Amino acid sequence: MNTEIIRQKLDELKQIAKESGIDIGREIEVLETKVREDSENETVWRRVELARHPDRPNALDYIERIFDGFIELHGDRTYGDDPAIIGGLAFFEGRPVTIIANQKGRTLKENMFRNHGMGNPEGYRKALRLAKQAEKFRRPVITFVDTAGAFPGIGAEERGIGEAIARNLRDFSQLRTPVICIIIGEGGSGGALGIGIGDKIYMLENAIYSVISPEGFASILLHDSTKAKEAAAMLRMTSLDLLQFGIINGVIAEASGGAQNDPAFSAARIRDVLKRELDHLCACSPAVLVRYRNQKIRKFGHWND
Repeated sequence: MNTEIIRQKLDELKQIAKESGIDIGREIEVLETKVREDSENETVWRRVELARHPDRPNALDYIERIFDGFIELHGDRTYGDDPAIIGGLAFFEGRPVTIIANQKGRTLKENMFRNHGMGNPEGYRKALRLAKQAEKFRRPVITFVDTAGAFPGIGAEERGIGEAIARNLRDFSQLRTPVICIIIGEGGSGGALGIGIGDKIYMLENAIYSVISPEGFASILLHDSTKAKEAAAMLRMTSLDLLQFGIINGVIAEASGGAQNDPAFSAARIRDVLKRELDHLCACSPAVLVRYRNQKIRKFGHWND
């Protein structure tokens, strides 16, 4: 039974109670609170579903629509290449930039090749190599974040996934060139943070960003994996939540019903944001960029009740 029907039944119950002179105000208040919570849970879960929609535009879809002359670069110069994290050079409005992104597939074959966008250590080391190259040539770095998290496989652990992400957190925070991060789908845990440290961080309207997935939260903390919807609401993982907390700088609009319904609409909005922010950030000195970026990072987690 959907929320609207339940609300109608509650209204009917109120009317019956009033006509009968029965005092059930407390019981109705409890039911209304439950209906309101269920409605909020459904709204948040809808955003989770849109962030994971199989037809949602991925990083390459946006790169094709926003940039010119993209040339992908491969390998971390240590172990190999990681198709789950892509990067390369391109032009934006005539300005050379470096692009780094989580890349998901759309078909089963593509997702197996891309590992569902979950990076291995070599992917994060490739990302850092490209970021350092961008710093050397004073090219702005633009990242597109879309991953449920870093890959937790045995091989990834053996090759140092934790160390690779930690090094990225440290070095991205000190890059002496502008860094803009756009969360286009899922922003999950350290896998997202590994390429998500920047001067400006934006989220698409129906993207999500959290330390853990709703399913993981429900299983570990609520001890019930079926309570993923409740967990999603508790995590406060939507773009509006993150904007309220000051974690991100802004929300980028999507087409009605989700970005998959009109990828060009979201691409145009991202282009507008990039143009505005690059014009501003590229005019700042590297020392100012690093100081501002670190001040912003140090404010995360501060809470005034």
